[in-house]
Amino acid sequence: MSRSMTVWLEQQAAVRERRGLVRAPMTRLGGDPEVDLASNDYLGLATDPRLAEAAREAIGRWGTGATSSRLVAGTTALHLELESELADLTGMESGLVFSSGYLANLGVTTALGGPGTLIVADEHCHASLIDGFRLSRSRVETVPHNDLGATEHQLRTRAEPRALIAVESIYSVFGDAAPLPQLLALAEEHDAMLLVDEAHSLGVAGVGAVEGHGSVAGTDLAAHPNVVLTATLSKSLGSQGGAVLGSALLREHLVNRARSFIFDTGLAPSSAAAALAAVGIIRAEPWRAAA
Repeated sequence: MSRSMTVWLEQQAAVRERRGLVRAPMTRLGGDPEVDLASNDYLGLATDPRLAEAAREAIGRWGTGATSSRLVAGTTALHLELESELADLTGMESGLVFSSGYLANLGVTTALGGPGTLIVADEHCHASLIDGFRLSRSRVETVPHNDLGATEHQLRTRAEPRALIAVESIYSVFGDAAPLPQLLALAEEHDAMLLVDEAHSLGVAGVGAVEGHGSVAGTDLAAHPNVVLTATLSKSLGSQGGAVLGSALLREHLVNRARSFIFDTGLAPSSAAAALAAVGIIRAEPWRAAA
């Protein structure tokens, strides 16, 4: 390593130490009997034997990896079935699976962004959305948390022909919810798209017949042409991966324009199979979300 880079890295380490910002991964041991109060395995499915069996069967049939980009040889029947089931679960028309939720957010924001798109982002949006905003080359206006007035002002006064409102249905830090019906009304009024990150909602939110289907399913937002969802498979679904859910037209656009989909090896078949099993459990056991 070059001397200048070494000096800079040492200086950065000293700054982190001084500010108390040093991070280190926590190592877990297999079969640890302690109660897990720190993970995002919201429904306890990551260790469910039904998911493990589905993953084992997928490995036996498809191998341990997708082997290539989804556009080359990395798409299996499992990927397509998972996309269909996720769309049906959330009430959306179509879906596209990515190899992580982070990449799903990068993919949709960069594919919908650009110089002609204004992004109006809630100040508590996740880092994966923020990174997507930066890569999109869009003008980005960050508004105070759940501030409908500030959001409306940015939409009303924009010069760009297109606009994207970015929120989380349930926010990861404070656990509060976005005012989705009011945001949809603003999107309709100002010809904007509403991007809803369901990472912390899918599997745990919803009422009645759609308990656990997320904050959008069963509402006016479901399958609405102005609404697009993102989701992760690594929280309530106990697996790995991410998805973008919206119209068939949006899916086709992402397949052709989302670089985090085009140039990434597809989601491992075992993860797709485990997520599929989790979707079935969420449907069959709504008590998990109600608990």
